[in-house]
Amino acid sequence: MTVTAIGKFTVLDTLGSGAHSSILHIRRADDLKEYALKLVPIEDKDDLKYLDQAKHEFRVGQMLDHPNLVKVHCFETEGGGWFSQPKKAKLLIEYVPGRTMDKVPLLRMAKLLRVFERIADGLMHMHKQGVYHGDMKPNNLIYERGTRVKVLDYGLAWIKGEPKNRIQGTPEYIAPETVEHKMVNERTDIYNLGATMYRLTTLQLPPSWGPSEDSLPMTSEQFKKTLKPVRSINPVVPEGLAELIHQCLRPNANKRPERMSHVQGTLDQLADEAAAKIDPDELET
Repeated sequence: MTVTAIGKFTVLDTLGSGAHSSILHIRRADDLKEYALKLVPIEDKDDLKYLDQAKHEFRVGQMLDHPNLVKVHCFETEGGGWFSQPKKAKLLIEYVPGRTMDKVPLLRMAKLLRVFERIADGLMHMHKQGVYHGDMKPNNLIYERGTRVKVLDYGLAWIKGEPKNRIQGTPEYIAPETVEHKMVNERTDIYNLGATMYRLTTLQLPPSWGPSEDSLPMTSEQFKKTLKPVRSINPVVPEGLAELIHQCLRPNANKRPERMSHVQGTLDQLADEAAAKIDPDELET
């Protein structure tokens, strides 16, 4: 069923809040289903950029349809009139019970490999639609249980062919060419995913390409020297996964996997190999 209006609802909980938005867990009166409701206050002209970002997130969400991508159902504004700006923007989003992956303890490798494969599959779908996430990180992944995971937050996603006028992303996960040239594409998403996998397998961050006031810009040589090998931190990580993570994190974009489908295919094979060694029921607990 297509949801075309938010309508009346009951607030069940607060899922999160930040400087420019808050997310509520609600039950919608019209269908008694549970959703996430993102509220973006628009207090002055400076906040209009957050209104534009909410509109963009809705537009991107309408382009996507994949089981590992959170659905964005509808967008509304509240307040304002002919000669005044809206007071609030609202996005009705699929509710996914669970936690963001930055708050999830280290999963067993067989389970984590399948989770990674499903994330890559969702990103592959985005790329087929000409959309690049631009801000892949553990905070933007909702993990439920078993191997169920969904990618969320399309506010910084870039639609192919549209202009880019600023650096976008999170410093700890951003690709070097995004910092240097404001570039966002399939290979920058591959880097972001590599940094995310590095964090979720080692519980550490790779060296950051993000700009810093008190340090010189990162160089490729410095990055290679300071990046700790995955298996030196966590020897349990399969060699194939560690190798893939390091391929995704190569400073030279042309030396990374060319397509997200290559990453997904490798993860699928590794996940199958790992699953064959354990009880299948363990993947769903």
